[in-house]
Amino acid sequence: MDEIERIASELEQLSLDLNDVAMSLLAEAIRDKTGERPLTEKSVSQARRAVEKALHHLRGINTD
Repeated sequence: MDEIERIASELEQLSLDLNDVAMSLLAEAIRDKTGERPLTEKSVSQARRAVEKALHHLRGINTD
């Protein structure tokens, strides 16, 4: 289980990093007054949600 916990921790950090990137992209769009949500940010946010889903599954293994 230690290996699973290590991977889960890495996924958690990756999720935080992806969130930081998404927020930076949104802030840049606001500064540039584009008026639209950047497509890149949408993709990054989708990737973050996928990572969080994987993290949820791994954390569930540790509680069984």
